[in-house]
Amino acid sequence: MAAPSCRPCKARERPRHEPLLRDPAPADARIRRGLSGGPDEAQLSGWVQLGGKECVEAAYGCSTDDPSEKQSGGPMLSVLRASRVDPAFVSSSGDLLQSAARTLILLETGVCIGWYVVATEVLPDKLIVSFFPIVAGLTALSIFVLWLLQRSFIGAQTVWQVGLAMAITLSVYLAREPDIVFLYAVLPLTATITLGWQAGLIAEGAIIALVWWVSRNPIAPTLPPALSMVVTGAGAFMGIMGWVSTSSLLTVTQWSLFSFHQAQQKVEEARDQRLEIKQIQQDLILANRGLARLSDRLRAMYQVAEEARQTKEEFVANVSHELRTPLNMIIGFSEMITESPQVYGVKLPPALLADIAAIQRNSQHLAKLVDDVLDLSQVEAGRMALSKEWVSVQAIIDEAVVATQALFRSKGLYLETKIPRDLPQVFCDGTRVRQVVLNLLSNAGRLTQRGGVYVQVRQDGNSVVVSVADTGPGISEEEQKRLFQPFQQLGNAEGRQGGSGLGLAISRQFVEMHGGKMWLESKVGLGTVFHFSLPLTTPPPVAGDDVSRWFSPYQEYEARTRRSKAPVPVLVPRFVILEQGDALQRLFGRYLDGVEVIAVRSGEDALRELGRSPARALIVNAPNGEIPLALRHLSRLPYDAPAISCWVPGPEEAAKRLGVVQYLVKPVARDTLLSALAKLPGGAKTVLLVDDEPEILQLFARMISAAPCGYRILQATNGQRALDLLRERRPDVMLLDLIMPEMDGFQILREKAADAAIQGIPVIVISSRDPAGELILGGALAVSHAGAPSAQQLLNCIQAISEALSPSVRPGHRGQPTATAG
Repeated sequence: MAAPSCRPCKARERPRHEPLLRDPAPADARIRRGLSGGPDEAQLSGWVQLGGKECVEAAYGCSTDDPSEKQSGGPMLSVLRASRVDPAFVSSSGDLLQSAARTLILLETGVCIGWYVVATEVLPDKLIVSFFPIVAGLTALSIFVLWLLQRSFIGAQTVWQVGLAMAITLSVYLAREPDIVFLYAVLPLTATITLGWQAGLIAEGAIIALVWWVSRNPIAPTLPPALSMVVTGAGAFMGIMGWVSTSSLLTVTQWSLFSFHQAQQKVEEARDQRLEIKQIQQDLILANRGLARLSDRLRAMYQVAEEARQTKEEFVANVSHELRTPLNMIIGFSEMITESPQVYGVKLPPALLADIAAIQRNSQHLAKLVDDVLDLSQVEAGRMALSKEWVSVQAIIDEAVVATQALFRSKGLYLETKIPRDLPQVFCDGTRVRQVVLNLLSNAGRLTQRGGVYVQVRQDGNSVVVSVADTGPGISEEEQKRLFQPFQQLGNAEGRQGGSGLGLAISRQFVEMHGGKMWLESKVGLGTVFHFSLPLTTPPPVAGDDVSRWFSPYQEYEARTRRSKAPVPVLVPRFVILEQGDALQRLFGRYLDGVEVIAVRSGEDALRELGRSPARALIVNAPNGEIPLALRHLSRLPYDAPAISCWVPGPEEAAKRLGVVQYLVKPVARDTLLSALAKLPGGAKTVLLVDDEPEILQLFARMISAAPCGYRILQATNGQRALDLLRERRPDVMLLDLIMPEMDGFQILREKAADAAIQGIPVIVISSRDPAGELILGGALAVSHAGAPSAQQLLNCIQAISEALSPSVRPGHRGQPTATAG
């Protein structure tokens, strides 16, 4: 059956995603309906009673004015149209209803033909011939009704009901059998099922009329009154049965329609959600592409930053080498001239000595500038370590005041301090803090022309604050913003005298490495006050005052009435280090805060220290995992302390690895050089100097010649000449520079070690490269503990060691990930 023909209306402009049905029932009723599995009875009855043009218009939002549609369909199709579902589904349901009506017609026709076939065997020939036109007519009528059913459902059903009633009436007349009137009961059943309860009532009225007419017609067989009443009741009963079955069918249909609508609504929601997910997925793809582009850009920027960092490190290394070498000559020659002028054989005038002294001072200042650049580079790279210990702030301030007192006296300025006597000690690197105070005092002394400097120390909560106030010209707000940046100086010319622009930047870095901060307060014309704070280590909580004192039966117990004045013990991890040198001890002091380190030289001393007080571990610093004899046969250490074996060579071991007796870093002072020569066994008389710069050779020759020992000096400017002199002259010692063109110092050492004739000649390295920049550690790390560890201890140990040795980016180091080997 075709879908209803609707006039165009605004309802067709409804968006696709808008639901076709909105349940008018309240929320609680919808919930109860959902729990029961379908619509409630009131809703169903309303849907069943809904019909006509209004329901169709309500369903589609438009009017149905097709006359053919007004005449077709039964109550079930009306309900289908009234339900607000897809029109295609309504059309399919109408086709289903027509199929049901067609099945009833064919069934009734087939029963009639079957009865006739059976009757031919039992009825007289006369009756058989009389019934043939009725059967043939009913068959022809069924064919016509089936044809009409496609065009007018109601008309076809009406024709079929009338024809069926006529066939039954003719059968009563022809057979002269009153019982045939019972077939009239089929009419209400068929009418109710196909056309509704209204058609069933009409069919029941037709039965009453036909029974009354047959009973009053003289040509018809006589119908007893009881039979008439039974036929009428049977028709009513069959009509009621048809209505009950139709109502049940309609209820099931409505449930199906409601379930279909819910499924359709969920499909629409799922389609919308799928569309939204597709859009989100597309957005995520675009975002991932953007992140990939940003990652590529970040990787490129990281590469640029890494190249800049490497360039800066190479620059600093070149500064260390290229500047220290000429500074070594300048400082060395000026020191020789001012301290040993008799070497030159003539008496130098005082004016010349004063000028050379000025050259020496400025050279030393330039050397300090080089050290500042190196310090700043190490701080920024995270390689600067602090050697913290408990120190007195007053001692640091006093030392800095003594060091700068001459500057203030020369300018007629006062230098006063105010330090409380009960100031607690600070756990810090005293050398670095002293450097900060010296820098602040020297800056204040250079900038201040009248008045002086006032140093004050106070305790502010859990920190100690040091303030340096001067009466100088002050600093403007614009200059304050860039004052702590490297190579930034004040704008006046006086402030530039003797300054490098690195002191405040390095000082602030040192303070922040201690966990403190540095700031200033200044106004132009009123002076400047620099402040920096150092944190105080807060002791851990101890037992409260409610702990009772010890008691005895001979002494009456007295409750504590005051707080204990005894110092609170600070419990820190305790390590016992067994080593012959002090390399590992210095390593602990520089890189570990808040630990107690006990250094011993023998296994017996280690056992004594472990037994005296519990220790976190025994650290044995020995090559190749060597264990002292006193510890080899012990099954367990005191207090079950674990033993950790490692190898951290000291400076002497590093020199031995190169096959030299000592390693000196430029600039080398005259006393240092002469002391190194004096320590050689047997006394050296002939000294071979090897360096590619003639000025360095001249400087060292002057230094050695000034010694009272009377050394003989040989000089070589390249590696091959040095090897030749070693083989020909056999000097007592060789002073060697490692960085040289063509054959460097390392190759000379390898050639010397391969020659048995000269391999015993001692070598002292003098180079601008500091060998302590990167420690070369042993590759073995062993941990032993008394007894078998538990599974949890084993896992914790494996996790801690793997995390410590896994490749990672060092904190504060902006380089590539580096692997740490132990």
